[in-house]
Amino acid sequence: MTTDLTVNGQRVTLDVAPTTPLLEALRNDLGLNGPKYGCGYGECGACSVLVDGQVARACVMPVKAAAGRAVTTLEGLADARGPHPVQQAFVECEAAQCGYCLNGMIMQTVALLAAHPTPDESTIRWALRDNLCRCGTHLDILQAVHRAIALTADRPAP
Repeated sequence: MTTDLTVNGQRVTLDVAPTTPLLEALRNDLGLNGPKYGCGYGECGACSVLVDGQVARACVMPVKAAAGRAVTTLEGLADARGPHPVQQAFVECEAAQCGYCLNGMIMQTVALLAAHPTPDESTIRWALRDNLCRCGTHLDILQAVHRAIALTADRPAP
């Protein structure tokens, strides 16, 4: 069975069972490795993508739920000007140790800043609370989010 959706601005047709997890289709069929397999239960955030601008856990979302919707992965955040400001901030702040959680942290931060361009510390912590970081780089991640706020404010819309 085929399913049509838009991934990173490109219309794609997937020939997979409608119950196939979106994460599996993104990684195996489209070669997009930004979203990671972490827990398989939608608990850790490593598989996060944006679906119509909202954070979704791709490991528990069936492909059929994404049909006709806009899916954005980590790879789809950059544009012709370069990395997305959130991506740039995470690089500048070296907000990675093992890096496994970064996909979820970045995707959640993008969604947060889209909804709240200048969140305070407690709002940031609340937004990131369900993204698990096992190696303890939390303070660097928070620093990167604050840097992303500044970079986002300085960047005109495309």
